[in-house]
Amino acid sequence: MKRAVLALTTALAVGGALTLAGCSGDNSGSSDGKPTVVTSTNVWGAVASAVAGDKASVTVLFNDPTGDPHEFEPSAADSAKVVDADVVLMNGGHYDEYMEKASQNTKGSVINAFDTMTGHHEDTDHSAHGETNEHVFYNLPVVGQVATELADDLAEKDEANAATYRDNAKAFNEKIDGLRGSLADIKKAHDGTKVAQTEPLAAYLLTEAGLRDVAPEGFTAAVEEGQSPSAADRAAMEDLLRKREVQVFIYNTQAVDAVTEALLSIAKSANVPVVEFTETLPAGQNSYIDWQQKQIAALASALPA
Repeated sequence: MKRAVLALTTALAVGGALTLAGCSGDNSGSSDGKPTVVTSTNVWGAVASAVAGDKASVTVLFNDPTGDPHEFEPSAADSAKVVDADVVLMNGGHYDEYMEKASQNTKGSVINAFDTMTGHHEDTDHSAHGETNEHVFYNLPVVGQVATELADDLAEKDEANAATYRDNAKAFNEKIDGLRGSLADIKKAHDGTKVAQTEPLAAYLLTEAGLRDVAPEGFTAAVEEGQSPSAADRAAMEDLLRKREVQVFIYNTQAVDAVTEALLSIAKSANVPVVEFTETLPAGQNSYIDWQQKQIAALASALPA
């Protein structure tokens, strides 16, 4: 689990808030009668909004484009929103553990993207350096499946607009197919090309693109846990960049510390192309498709011709 101490603090905070949240009212949709969807981050909020359109209300708990979602601690009011939602949409896999805790008391339905992946996509490579990767929002087929599940849930709760939800999900999945086509183009031209990430954020996307993340397992595991990598792992990572043994350096701009900043400097000095990836949508961005499209285009442009 990432940032174990912070996750525990978050879980305790949510646990204390649930008593208040449980008294927050019945599950009867928003004040205008629309079904309510509550998501953890704006990434899943963007997916939900694409499906909901103007027929359902979408609430996002974490919107900070510069903060680390793993460190988010919800308020009692946040937990109340989860409890009262018609649909709770979470990442799962301990990524947004506060949602897992709060949703235990919800009167609505729960969509857990991580469970969708592990339950319905057994043939997909779920690993990042041998462990199950929680960054499900970079697994494009699963994101599409989640959109379809959400459309079905909303259709059951709001039959008058069922066709709209399902049409929106279908259109969203067609755009997902377009993104996957771009990844297929990268794989055709660069299958097996070595890259490195500061942590396995985009592992699913890179795998589909045929790219090999060769960053030392110990290094990425330490960064993912919010810990300092060992001297040996750090040296190995630095060598990959200094010797230009990787073609691209993928940099998570929302998990930054002195170590990752030092690597960024080394990559730039060695003229290794740097591609910035994020865990939430950047400021001013509200479309999941546009966000991933720009990141995939940046990745394709960084790879050698």
